[in-house]
Amino acid sequence: MQPPGKIAAATVLRLEGRHKPIYHALSDCGDHVVIINTRHIAFSGNKWEQKVYSSHTGYPGGFKQVTATQLHLKDPTAIVKLTIYRMLPKNLQRRTMMQRLHLFPEDVIPEDIQKNLLQEIPQPRVVPKRLDEYTPEEIAAFPKVWTPPKDFRRK
Repeated sequence: MQPPGKIAAATVLRLEGRHKPIYHALSDCGDHVVIINTRHIAFSGNKWEQKVYSSHTGYPGGFKQVTATQLHLKDPTAIVKLTIYRMLPKNLQRRTMMQRLHLFPEDVIPEDIQKNLLQEIPQPRVVPKRLDEYTPEEIAAFPKVWTPPKDFRRK
C-alpha cells in the first residue's frame, strides 16, 4: 500500500549508491534492490483511471495510451518499474542500474536472490490498519464527533 513515487525515491538512492560515503557521480557503486508486493501499490485520488502511460512504436499511427489500471492488470510490476526508470538520471548508467532492480508482484522471492538479502529498507509510508483489524477497546477509545448539549439553540 505504498505510492509508486515514494517507492521509487527510496529505491533510486540505493541503485545510484548515494547512501554510501564513497559515492561519486562517475563511479558505479549502487546496490541490488529487491521490491516485493508490487501488486499492492496505492495511488491517491482517481489516479488509477486518470493517470495515462504513453508510448510510441516509431511507426505512423503507433502512439499507444494506457491507463494505470489497464497497465497494472497486464503487468503488476510495470508501474513501479516505469516510475523508477523515469526517476533515474538520464545517462548511460541508467540501464546498468535497472539491471540491479528486482521486482516481484507477490512476496515470493527466488532462493538465489533470497539468500543474498542483507538489509530491509523501512517502508516510506505507514500502512493504515483496516477497520476490522481494530479491537473493540480501540474503537471505543476513538474520539467522538461533538454533539451539542440539550439546551443549545441556534439563534
